Amino acid sequence: MPPSLPAESDVVTSLKVPPHSLTLEQAILSGLMADPSAWDNVTEIVSEKDFYSPRHSLIFRAIATLINNDQPCDAILVMKWLEDMQLLEKAGGESYLGQILKDAPATTANIEAYSERVREFSVLRQLIATSGEIANVAYQPKGQSAATILDQAETKIFAIAEQQKNRDAKSGPQLIKPLLAKTLEKIDELYHSTEPITGLTTGFSDLDNRTFGMQKSDLIIVAARPSMGKTTFAMNLVESVIFNSDLPAVVFSMEMPAEQLLLRMLSSIGGVDQSRVRSGKLEEDDWPRLASAVTQLSDKKLYIDDSAALPPNEVRARARRVARDHGGKMGLVMVDYLQLMRVPGMENNRVNEVGEISRSMKALAKELQCPVVALSQLSRNLEQRPNKRPVMSDLRESGAIEQDADLIMFIYRDEVYNTDSKDKGTAEIIIAKQRNGPIGTARLAFVGHLSRFKDLAPEYYRADDE
Repeated sequence: MPPSLPAESDVVTSLKVPPHSLTLEQAILSGLMADPSAWDNVTEIVSEKDFYSPRHSLIFRAIATLINNDQPCDAILVMKWLEDMQLLEKAGGESYLGQILKDAPATTANIEAYSERVREFSVLRQLIATSGEIANVAYQPKGQSAATILDQAETKIFAIAEQQKNRDAKSGPQLIKPLLAKTLEKIDELYHSTEPITGLTTGFSDLDNRTFGMQKSDLIIVAARPSMGKTTFAMNLVESVIFNSDLPAVVFSMEMPAEQLLLRMLSSIGGVDQSRVRSGKLEEDDWPRLASAVTQLSDKKLYIDDSAALPPNEVRARARRVARDHGGKMGLVMVDYLQLMRVPGMENNRVNEVGEISRSMKALAKELQCPVVALSQLSRNLEQRPNKRPVMSDLRESGAIEQDADLIMFIYRDEVYNTDSKDKGTAEIIIAKQRNGPIGTARLAFVGHLSRFKDLAPEYYRADDE
């Protein structure tokens, strides 16, 4: 076949008419012009973009504008609005509006069912268009790897699915009675539970007592200045999840290579000095502890991705894939760290970019029904203060992060600034925000050479921490 001729399958595809129903679209428009009281139900199901016919989209836009401006939307006023906007000819003219009223029933009896079908056709057309885009990229990858194209394809398909889910009738306002029943069931379940916490354990008793564990759908921000141990703390949370549940965990390490992260984990779990692990200068009794750590980790569902500067949609696609491989379940997603992510096209406005990243991480937590732990930098301005304990305003590009986060924890170790500190070897986990609980400070032991935070003995707690 000559190169200039399209393949037979391409010809067949191009000749196919996309799924649609002009009759149903006309019925919706006719019904709304006859009885605009159905508008609230219709607009939850379809939008202007869901109509196959460009003429119908324009007429729907006219109806929407009139209703939203508290004006009647009969055929005469719709025609007048289109005429004023110089869109009447594009909408088919006066004769086409008359034809709609003549051919379609001027009733809203089944208008919601009609709207559901029109939206269904719209989703199918989006899938067809997206599939075509994916096919074009696959035919001409322009240097992109198959894995990259797969990630892009998954993201595009998921965007359609997410849009569909958000417009589902079940996602709208719900009557309080069934919600109360569900809430009481949850309270009863918690009352009869023998577990002291309601989420996944952090591995730290004091922190669990204050937070009741890491909750599903929560965006948890862990922030600190350099050398405070935020990566160590976050990895201890990951270790707690994989050792105390059968759920998978994914770590996106954009700053530290996977190998270096694993060396820290082996030090933490095996109780081997990390400097000896890194240098390979192990002592005789280090080997069995190291072997034990390897054995403990080898069958855990832990995934590490050390790709640099991932965009949020890529993080979501990769985390989603892991969850899918485990029956849709996910224990924890950890991102190290937030400010290393990038959003294509938003590089020139860092505040907006971080806002988009933050919102995307919260959406990921809701989608996968798991906590997402995201590490964040703190402003160096706090170094100029006498009291260097972090506060909310120290979060870099903090507006959106503060708004989206369910739990914000700052790590502070006084010995970093004061070498003769009486609190040497301890760390304050400052709970600066907790959407469903009190703020306060938990105290932990910090064992730096083992890459580990630990519970403090009770006698080390202070009265002001209660």
